[in-house]
Amino acid sequence: MLYRRLGRSGLQLSALSFGAWVTFGRQVGRSQARDLLALAYDHGVNFFDNAEVYNHGEAERLMGDVLADLRFPRDSYCVSSKVFFGAVAQPKPTQRGLSRKHVMEACHQALQRLHVEHLDLYFCHRPDPDTPVEETVAAMDMLVRQGKVLYWGTSEWPAELIAEAHRVARQNHMIAPTMEQPQYNLLHRERVEREYAPLYESYGMGTTIWSPLASGLLTGKYNNGVPDDSRLAQTGYEWLRDEILGNGGERLSKVRRLQPLADELGVSLAQLSIAWCLLNPHVSTVMLGASRREQLEHNLAALDVLPRLDAAMRQRIEQAVG
Repeated sequence: MLYRRLGRSGLQLSALSFGAWVTFGRQVGRSQARDLLALAYDHGVNFFDNAEVYNHGEAERLMGDVLADLRFPRDSYCVSSKVFFGAVAQPKPTQRGLSRKHVMEACHQALQRLHVEHLDLYFCHRPDPDTPVEETVAAMDMLVRQGKVLYWGTSEWPAELIAEAHRVARQNHMIAPTMEQPQYNLLHRERVEREYAPLYESYGMGTTIWSPLASGLLTGKYNNGVPDDSRLAQTGYEWLRDEILGNGGERLSKVRRLQPLADELGVSLAQLSIAWCLLNPHVSTVMLGASRREQLEHNLAALDVLPRLDAAMRQRIEQAVG
């Protein structure tokens, strides 16, 4: 396993990490979750990502139960949660958003579900137009000073709002966000590569990127339709299917142009795509999702592909995706 600093902080995260979105509590039960977490840990993964909204808190509860059962030394791994959407199906106004009340209470609830005394990483899952950024920064600062959170960050925030959070923190001697959790893959690059470019140097931001396979599109499995057992076939994720497979088939065309490059290297398209994400020095960790042991083992092997992506291959990849 490779390890990278979380931005300019001193925290070392595994270059490949493991997340619970969609799978835990839906496609993955307790025994499967135990196998997957144990496998990831045995391969050097030290960051497990979660959120209050994932299966309405059940993903955190399942992960917490399994981590407690596996008894990994607490100082050997990092666990996260995210706050914004709420943990209930139809949240009341005070059960969602980034108000001081919800940020604090959601943190306490995540600690209980995950069976930990602190969150290593805590993300504001989306920007909240109804809460002043000053209030959210102050709430996060309080949690860090209380020892309930070690590093806080944002997820899918616009760059100007992240910069505003840093200004507020600096002016009020508060702790600023350390990381952002954006989507990043061969088909979704603009925000990480362009919009966030000033944040890395100015504030030392790290990134914990999600969807390196574009929700499975970059595995090639959707080239001929949507398999019944795939993520995009899950009830409640129709919006994701429309987003991933829309755009007039342009994304699928790019995927089909990438496949011969993976074949030439003798690797899967998924492994090529994951390794490509790690070429970006501003990517602190690539979060993997998996519902099967073989799938996770396969994707973890993407580290072996990284040294083979020389300048010539990188240029050919760029040409394939336009």
